[in-house]
Amino acid sequence: MAQALRPNTGGGLLATDGKPHPLQDALLAVTLVLGLTAFLTAIVEDDLHVLSSWAGLLGILTGAYGQWISETTRERFGLILGLGASGVGFFLGMAHGGLIG
Repeated sequence: MAQALRPNTGGGLLATDGKPHPLQDALLAVTLVLGLTAFLTAIVEDDLHVLSSWAGLLGILTGAYGQWISETTRERFGLILGLGASGVGFFLGMAHGGLIG
């Protein structure tokens, strides 16, 4: 057979470079968890503004540092999602009362 089937090593949009990135993966996970926490607590209950604003602020900071040191598109994609959720949660938390109750 002249055209042998080969695996796609070029990768797609979310391909990694095949190297481990433990710090970047940890920052990605922390940013996503903080972003989800900030977003959900800001949307669900107005009385949780302290939690949502602090989680959003910490999510923005960890996401920004993660973006600075990220090496793959997969990491950047997840960090942007976490940063967006953190930003929305932070600003809604600030609108409902701010960082200090």
